[in-house]
Amino acid sequence: MQYAISTELRNFLLFFCVFVLYLLIMSTHINAKNGEIASKILLPGDPLRAQFIAENFLENPVCYNEVRRMLGFTGMYKGERISVQGTGMGQPSLSIYVNELFRFYNVQTAVRVGTIGAIQDNLKCRDVIIANAACSDSSLLNQRFGNLHFAPTSDFELLYKAYNKALSLNLSVHVGEVVSSDLFYDENQNWKKWAEYGCLGIEMESAELFTLAAQFKRKALSIFTVSDHILTGEQTSAEERQTSFKNMMKLALETII
Repeated sequence: MQYAISTELRNFLLFFCVFVLYLLIMSTHINAKNGEIASKILLPGDPLRAQFIAENFLENPVCYNEVRRMLGFTGMYKGERISVQGTGMGQPSLSIYVNELFRFYNVQTAVRVGTIGAIQDNLKCRDVIIANAACSDSSLLNQRFGNLHFAPTSDFELLYKAYNKALSLNLSVHVGEVVSSDLFYDENQNWKKWAEYGCLGIEMESAELFTLAAQFKRKALSIFTVSDHILTGEQTSAEERQTSFKNMMKLALETII
């Protein structure tokens, strides 16, 4: 037997299938609509730092994401459309947001802006560090590569531009390897071994960012402000970390445009 399907039922089934497909491909943690996120983005860990950058550097910023209060904004900087998205602390958290930004929103260039703990004598609080590579103690790399040892590196063109911009801005800038650690409170003092091999500081996200950029064929860089010095005990305040460090923010924006 053959059954006729009404136009209304056919349209409903078509709508339902499209809606289910949309649910399957939409971002889980970012509720931005298609086109609301720029192809170039800054990635602070702290969502309040994302808000600070948007409100103090971008023209006409619009908030596109409030899911879990991980704020994201899009605005204009010197005629370029730029987004800024909080990613949370640590590589697993950043991995969620960067995966979705690359997969669902076609982000092409991502620059992390954050704080770092210095582990070399020649560094001082408020110095700027640009990472050319990121070592890591995270199991994320092991889960991907097993016994192979991938070296997560930044994009050279972004690195070159950022370094020259930093010099033109008369910033105290250093370029070198950083360490993306899963341990914030390092009771084993593993930082001493990293310092012995020339790493500049300890942070928590860049190795995953660089790895995802390699996987998705995108450009990525990390720019940091030294917020504390593990050797000397010098440190900045929590408020300063959240709302200042404008040199790093300006440098990142000048690099990404």
